[in-house]
Amino acid sequence: MANRFMCETLGAAGVGLSMALAAPVAFALPDILEIPARPTLLAPESLLNDATRAGERIVAVGERGHIIFSDDEGKTWVQGAVPVSLTLNAVDFGTEQHGWAVGHSGVVLHSSDGGENWALQLDGVQASELAMQSKEEQIADLEEQIEQAPDDEKADLEWALDDLQFTLENMQADLDVGPVNPFLDVWFEDDSHGFVVGAYGMILRTHDGGESWQDWAPKLDNPQSFHINSITQVTGGGLVAVGEAGKIHVSVDGGDTWTLRESPYTGSLFGVIGTGQVNEVITFGLRGNAFRSTDLGRSWTVVPNEGGATLNNGAVADDGRITLVGNGGAVLMSTDGGESFRVHFRNDREGVMAVVPLAETNLLLVGESGVKHTDARGRNPN
Repeated sequence: MANRFMCETLGAAGVGLSMALAAPVAFALPDILEIPARPTLLAPESLLNDATRAGERIVAVGERGHIIFSDDEGKTWVQGAVPVSLTLNAVDFGTEQHGWAVGHSGVVLHSSDGGENWALQLDGVQASELAMQSKEEQIADLEEQIEQAPDDEKADLEWALDDLQFTLENMQADLDVGPVNPFLDVWFEDDSHGFVVGAYGMILRTHDGGESWQDWAPKLDNPQSFHINSITQVTGGGLVAVGEAGKIHVSVDGGDTWTLRESPYTGSLFGVIGTGQVNEVITFGLRGNAFRSTDLGRSWTVVPNEGGATLNNGAVADDGRITLVGNGGAVLMSTDGGESFRVHFRNDREGVMAVVPLAETNLLLVGESGVKHTDARGRNPN
């Protein structure tokens, strides 16, 4: 399984994910989990994997545990206090003050002051133990079913039991190496209810702001444990999670239950956003493939994209502008609700991992070499 993940990320995924997963070193993990991120003036110029708003503030996360925030639309930045020094992949705020960041070694960080100070809520060992406990419960339930099942049904159930036991053994072997599997995205509705998702089908849920977590993987139809790369809520309340092999999972009850939608694509999907309209979704990923749904994933149309660059993330401005960003400096802009996009490649051709819309048509980009500013036509780059 590890080889499959590394081949995919090294060959096709976004810059931050590829660089961060390329060479996990087991003996170094305890150190970077325990050593706080070092203060540095270069944090805004280093690899950043995600950015979001916390009210009017912008918060960005990246390599070496860097978390930076800006109160002047990205002109100046302050580095937050972070208790770990490993790569962070995603950040989301449920309120202006309460935010969560996730990353490698299965870390989940929480801030209650708008991103200035962070505390470790969860690590990969704890996440693995939750997942293993869940698998053990599934095995016990299936063994009971086998005992009560008619003879003509036992063979299929025993086959499923073998798969579960094999998966549990793999999880134990991974844990013996160390907490190497990353969380890749995070979404919070408020200061209490949220999800974190990641490699090998990891998905955890909390109802108390991260004080406790539940393994939610059994709720999704994902027996192959494909990576879950992105999760979001769209207008209308639906939750959408997408990932490896084109898998698209949808919930209409706040995440209690999930349905696997028929996917228009069998390659990896790295991002999903809403358009701002009820039940409208855009998902995108490998080689610039992008798809749009107006019915919460029940049907899809191809979004034309001549750029062909892998797309990593996107955002919707208050005026409805939709921006997608990706490898090779790709910046795609739509003014028609995502039906079509104008493609621009930045001159520096550096990978872009996330975008935050600013005033007028201005954009704040984060990626391979930190923070950049541009507009919809790629002018005024820095």
